Amino acid sequence: MRGWIYLLPATAFGLLATGFYLGLERDPNLLPSALIDHPAPQFSLPPLAASAAGFSTQDLMGHVSIVNMFASWCVPCREEHAVLNDFARRGKVPIYGIDYKDERADAEAWIGRLGNPYARIGVDAGRVAIDWGVYGVPETFVVDRHGRIRYKHVGPLTREDVDETLLPLIARLER
Repeated sequence: MRGWIYLLPATAFGLLATGFYLGLERDPNLLPSALIDHPAPQFSLPPLAASAAGFSTQDLMGHVSIVNMFASWCVPCREEHAVLNDFARRGKVPIYGIDYKDERADAEAWIGRLGNPYARIGVDAGRVAIDWGVYGVPETFVVDRHGRIRYKHVGPLTREDVDETLLPLIARLER
């Protein structure tokens, strides 16, 4: 009976080593979202510019759309912004922006300098981003015509992401 006691630490070590080995095969850039195929959270955000309309869940209904979380202080957001401007010029679907934990004046200046790809921009102090399951900015979501989240992209979008992932998905959702 005592012989089994010596096997217990070796077995525990073997299980732990197997778990770590299997974890090495996972892509660390993939952050699954529990909200995929679920309705977008209910929200209503004030506008970035005083003369513009705010952004709410109702804006997502009836058409496929993109929701992009960004901030003026976010370096990868600056890298992504040219891609968003180009995508907006294509006019495939509206892009909505959520300005995350930002100073209003900084965000307005940033949009003024880099261009505005967004149909509407809502200002979020952080609560709405938490409801969307955002880990950090930038993050981009594809929402179907029924207001369900169908895709989440973590990190800055590239032209390849748009051409190889977003556009085919949008085409499928619009059918």
